[in-house]
Amino acid sequence: MSAMVRQVLEAVAADDKVVERVVDAARSYSPEVARLPAEENRRHIAFLLSEGIAHLERGGAPDDGDFSAALSLGADRAAQGVSMAGLLRGVHAGRTELIRAAVELARSLGVADGTILDFMIDLDHYVGAVERHIISGYHTAELQLSRTARDLNAQVLRRLLVSGEFPDASELARAGLRPDGRYHCVVSGVTDPSHARTLEQRLHSFGGVYGLVEGRLAGLTHVPPSWSDDLLVVSPATPLKSLRGTYSMCTQALAAAGASLGVQQLTDLAGETALAAFPGLAGTLADSLLGQLDPKSTFHHEMVATALCYLDNGGRLSATAAALHIHANTVRYRLDRLVELTSVDLGENPDARRSHVLTTLHTWWALRSWIDRSAR
Repeated sequence: MSAMVRQVLEAVAADDKVVERVVDAARSYSPEVARLPAEENRRHIAFLLSEGIAHLERGGAPDDGDFSAALSLGADRAAQGVSMAGLLRGVHAGRTELIRAAVELARSLGVADGTILDFMIDLDHYVGAVERHIISGYHTAELQLSRTARDLNAQVLRRLLVSGEFPDASELARAGLRPDGRYHCVVSGVTDPSHARTLEQRLHSFGGVYGLVEGRLAGLTHVPPSWSDDLLVVSPATPLKSLRGTYSMCTQALAAAGASLGVQQLTDLAGETALAAFPGLAGTLADSLLGQLDPKSTFHHEMVATALCYLDNGGRLSATAAALHIHANTVRYRLDRLVELTSVDLGENPDARRSHVLTTLHTWWALRSWIDRSAR
């Protein structure tokens, strides 16, 4: 393997945009892979690139060396319920995009076309070895999983929560579920299978059945978890035949919860989840009410953040000032300037023709969206 291959791979690994291209290609060509969290795809690709660089530094034949990341990728996809066909579609698409990006980088480094051809052959040999180890890891894990009750439980969960194919009574009984039972749906933000196994063991103290569903640890239980170090979204108790829709709401609420940790009730996240479902409308509303503001202005950011805090504190000046550690007069000044510059309605002069609640909701959503978009 040439030093140039190593140099280009290092450049690829350090370029977040290239990594995103590989992730997007894999997800675009494999719907099963796309159902997994994008962060799970990025995690594996980063490991594979790091492993490839270390392999090239050691030298040797393409199939020699440590391919633990490739084996782990195959095993994780088997555990997550991705079919072999779905896995290979994602791997092939990612492989093609990686080689295309690497060639582009090589040309940008001024490498001659003849040398690039040699490089492509070297890289393709290595990527082919990675693919073979991914398949090997998948088959090994598949054989192990087929012998465990844990995998049977995961299959039942996937059918109940994703495909909508209702298992028969015997399958439900083996998983410890009753057809007429009502269960809390629990969805976690944990995607790493090893971490998921640890969390699953902790959750078993509350009872229930758990498994990897669309790459995340999820489960059903009579008794909802009362604590967790990881983010968990928990639904109200729901009949089995209605859980598919409940699970979908839980996964959306998981995204709306953001960086929160611990047990979060689905009903407590209802507002954030509903609003997050329409990002385009959020942007339109922010443009309509706050279009006069400059995202690059520090003072405009202070005005918006103050107004948002003001609404979050029930329109109380003293509580807003205490939360922001500023004087109440500063709060008043920023709010007055915001109202002068924009079309926002902070609810201080209610319009009898409009719902005060909806007006406040529109204002809060526009403020939140403006801050989020500016941060991005």
